Order: sequence, then structure tokens, then C-alpha cells
Amino acid sequence: MNASEETFVTQPRVHTRVRHGLRSTENWIQLFKFLCVGGSGYAINLAVFALLAVSLGVHHLVAATLAFIVAVSNNFWLNRHWTFGARDGHAGFQAARFFTVSVVAFLFSLAVLELLVSSLGAPKVLAQAISLILATPLNFVGNKMWSFGQGR
Repeated sequence: MNASEETFVTQPRVHTRVRHGLRSTENWIQLFKFLCVGGSGYAINLAVFALLAVSLGVHHLVAATLAFIVAVSNNFWLNRHWTFGARDGHAGFQAARFFTVSVVAFLFSLAVLELLVSSLGAPKVLAQAISLILATPLNFVGNKMWSFGQGR
């Protein structure tokens, strides 16, 4: 058996890892903390978005981008220190990974926002609220597994 075959044999299958992860109390606690942090970022994001898009008439995609920038800073610090307790890792590397995951989730939410506003005629703030909720699972998994994962 060569090295690549050994690696394949020793790695648990994805469904086994998912099943194990769902049974871990620690994962559910982290998800709760992540949702609390996300709730604060969600409130910040919606407040900034509403101010810009509704009160100041800024285009909804520009408003969403600026709201993301404000909220992501808050979320990084709280997730690093409270949710994932990743104080021992290098903050700069964690920030780069966190920002990368956040940008991917943001681009997904931006696509949903545009679909809801432009194609379906949804109110801007409601569309933003829905798009942020739909991006949350992607954000959590990416940050748990990569940004603040063990050994990072």
C-alpha cells in the first residue's frame, strides 16, 4: 500500500465526520455562540444598511458592501476570542482566513440580495435580512473548519 492509499484508508468519510460533529455538545455550544455574535453583527449590518440604503439613498449593493465591512470587524474579534477561543493562533493569519470566508459568504448573500430586490421586488431591508440569514451556515462551517479550526 502506498502513502496515498494509507491516507485514504485512515481518513473518515465525510458522512462519518458530519455525524460525529452533530453529536458533539461542544459544536452546538460553538454554534450558539456563533449565532449570538452573528446576531450582533446582523443588527450592526442591518442598521448600517438601512441608514445608507433607505435614509441616504445609496444603491443597495454599495450599502450592503459598506455594512459588511463594518460588521465583519466586530464579528472577527468576538468569534476569535469568545466563540472559538482561538487566542493562541496567529491573529493575522486567522483574520485573513476569517475575512476570506466572510467574503465568500458575503458574495453569496449579495447574490441573494440582488435576486430578491431586482428580480422579486422585495423591500431592500427585508431582502438584506433574508440574505444574511441564508449565508450564516456557510459562514459558520467555513470559520469553524478553516479560520479557527484546531491546529490553526
